[in-house]
Amino acid sequence: MNNTDLAASKHLGKKSVGSELYDPSLLVAVPRFENRKQYGINNEKLPFYGFDVWHAYEFSVMTKSGLPVTRLMKMRYSCESEFIVESKSLKLYLNSFNMSKFGDSIEECLEICKNTISNDLSKLLKTEVFISFFDNNSQRIKIFENYKNILDFIDLSNLKIDKFKEAPELLQSDEGKEKKRYFLSFDALRSNCRVTHQPDFGDIFISYESKKHIKEDNLVKYLCSFRSEYHFHEECCEMVYKRLYDLLDNDDKLSVCILYTRRGGIDIWPVRMSKNCEISDTLAIIDLFKYARNGIKQ
Repeated sequence: MNNTDLAASKHLGKKSVGSELYDPSLLVAVPRFENRKQYGINNEKLPFYGFDVWHAYEFSVMTKSGLPVTRLMKMRYSCESEFIVESKSLKLYLNSFNMSKFGDSIEECLEICKNTISNDLSKLLKTEVFISFFDNNSQRIKIFENYKNILDFIDLSNLKIDKFKEAPELLQSDEGKEKKRYFLSFDALRSNCRVTHQPDFGDIFISYESKKHIKEDNLVKYLCSFRSEYHFHEECCEMVYKRLYDLLDNDDKLSVCILYTRRGGIDIWPVRMSKNCEISDTLAIIDLFKYARNGIKQ
């Protein structure tokens, strides 16, 4: 077990009593660099920019009068941070607010929690962490409307998939005469947590602009090859990005976003984009898409 897995396993295999009173010591930071170096990603010169978005569906706290306040909490921080937060430690940390009392009103309580969580995570991850809260009446906004299911481009009767460990050699492309923009989605991505070995499921959205055309049947085979891989969500997104980045030309535009389903009340959405990619392509994830994953299919 390497240093990353040792750090991430602090709370694993132990009774998860945590604390019902605010306790920032529960948080665990995991370095990004160990997985990146395996795939030729230079931590000092990243071939992308982007962010990680988390949704915690079960955040609960109380006002000073004992009134329960329950909200969906949204968290965002840059992929350029040295660390990610380990998900179980975040769950235990957020649970430590359950019996804690802050503020004389709901608004004051949430503002104190917002500042406290932002400060704790920013200190832990050594980067600015943005926190916001939403109630069940928050607007659900459609995103990724331009993306087409990759399976619609494939003759499924002739598709055979037999590799379930990451296999970049499956990826193939052909050359065109002019640049074209492609928007592809795949709703059957599966990988596994590198520490708990529990399965993680997600929808992946890939857009690229290039003279090259990535063959869709090969791309599906490649995405399916993650089925027996063991990585954190953020690592899977970066692995897919790097393989496609290496396949395309240096000046091509590329973005990869994975919307993982929630596990333990938390979901994670990593987004990685080439430096020449407009952030407006995924702006909805940062600022607009308020309620979470179930809004994209409405």
